[in-house]
Amino acid sequence: MKHRIVVLGAGYAGAFAAGNLARRLSPADTEITVVNAVPDFVERMRLHQLAIGQDLAFRKLADVFAGTGVRLRLARVTGVDPERRTVAVTSEDGDGELAYDTLLYALGSSVAHHDVPGVAEYAFDVTGRSSALRLRERLAGLGEGGTVLVVGEGLTGIETATEFAESRPDLSVALAARGELGAWLSPKARRHLRQAFDRLGITVHEHTGIEAVEPTRAIAADGTSIPADVTVWSAGFAVHPISAASGLEVAETGQIVVDRTMRSVSHPDVYAAGDCAYAIGENGRPLPMSCASAGFTNMQATAAIIARLTGSEVPTTGLKYHGNHISLGRRDAIFQMVDGDVRSKSWYLGGRTAARLKSGVLKGAGWGIAHPTFGMPKRKRRLATGPDRAGVRVAA
Repeated sequence: MKHRIVVLGAGYAGAFAAGNLARRLSPADTEITVVNAVPDFVERMRLHQLAIGQDLAFRKLADVFAGTGVRLRLARVTGVDPERRTVAVTSEDGDGELAYDTLLYALGSSVAHHDVPGVAEYAFDVTGRSSALRLRERLAGLGEGGTVLVVGEGLTGIETATEFAESRPDLSVALAARGELGAWLSPKARRHLRQAFDRLGITVHEHTGIEAVEPTRAIAADGTSIPADVTVWSAGFAVHPISAASGLEVAETGQIVVDRTMRSVSHPDVYAAGDCAYAIGENGRPLPMSCASAGFTNMQATAAIIARLTGSEVPTTGLKYHGNHISLGRRDAIFQMVDGDVRSKSWYLGGRTAARLKSGVLKGAGWGIAHPTFGMPKRKRRLATGPDRAGVRVAA
């Protein structure tokens, strides 16, 4: 019987991982299935562009995995039973169940409401295609002088506010930050960011926590009312409670606690990658939820799965966060390098050069998704014999 590998989620982490597994493992021994709720690959890093009205081409996952040997199951994951090694799913055809021998959990994250009143009812977000399209429709109906408030001073909030202001100069765009705008950037990069906000006419409400969202305004912690025909919530991410409900060991964030090889510390047949993995980086701190972390963790997870199944030594890939690349509209950006303690270095790259670099990163990621196996090799690795492949060594 073939070894059944099931990958949950076909985002940046899951799609890359499935392709890598198919590229390096022999189909004579393995059966790889990817479960995803929607038929298209969603470029999450570009959803703020979709929301403001830009046309983006979406790749069909059926086309992405055509000819790779990877099976695609279009369904929503409703539960995981790590004791029985099964995944519960639901689709247009009804409820079903998938059995696995090795599971790679890469379901990503969604917007975190933080129990703020009114966010679920009235706020919009750009963490998924459907939510971005809902926001797109709302923004299209705003006339000149319409007010948009972006809540959150992280990467998503900054990119969303600048993209909206550049694409729709007829709107009044503001951003609410709990602290100082760009406080985590180097002084020069912070100055560049502020100049970009000034150039685009974005109002910044610093040291302003939002305590409630209403249909036409947001209420700050000090009681201040901020006008907002549209409130875009980008104040953090949260993982789906499925992992915690399954009995897998999770952190307070709900992320699956993994070892250095992205293997669940409670269930050795389960691996996690991307936002849903609670992975400790080389600096001793949890990796942030980001596309970069998705790359690190999926490479480590697939390398570990392949090594253990083929009886090889498990390699370790780098888990070092190198920096932040922030788009400021289509013609400006900031690339900020960080040190081992994730503190910003004095050097940064900004302007059109940084924007071209970011564009190249996005195109590279898109090309990688469109070619998940990077060309199928003539020789693939066969699985080791024996039921227990867990005792192989891990490289130091």
